Amino acid sequence: MTMDQPEEQKFQNPEAVLSDLDPTFKLQVEKLHRLKLYGRWLFVGLLWISVGSSSLWGLRYPISLLQEHFTWAAVRYGLYFHPLPTLGLSLCIGMTTGVLVWQSRNILIGLPHQEQRRLEQQVWRIRQQGPSHPLWKWICHTS
Repeated sequence: MTMDQPEEQKFQNPEAVLSDLDPTFKLQVEKLHRLKLYGRWLFVGLLWISVGSSSLWGLRYPISLLQEHFTWAAVRYGLYFHPLPTLGLSLCIGMTTGVLVWQSRNILIGLPHQEQRRLEQQVWRIRQQGPSHPLWKWICHTS
């Protein structure tokens, strides 16, 4: 390092050093990842409760017809002639599938390096801000 470099360039990645040395830092990164996972599933659950239930309510007549005489053509026309409930149901199914694929990838392959670094940077910022950060009590506070 030369003397003419600014101070922030000399220490631009302190979380990289911490992630190798501090075991509590790794636990805090895992806590933040788990918190994000819970947040995604909470969002999907709220989406199903609000948008999904109203979409299914909007499709109640085609569903009752399908219970009597199920055909794929009836499914297609039921969805085609009720575009708003179809859009809401598609949104719920799409978000659920997205979270399932994201979580499955993280379980089977592990976190991508870029996402791991982003989580480490977020934990570093939470640590720097201290108790005034809204996530500090869930990530850094030990009780």
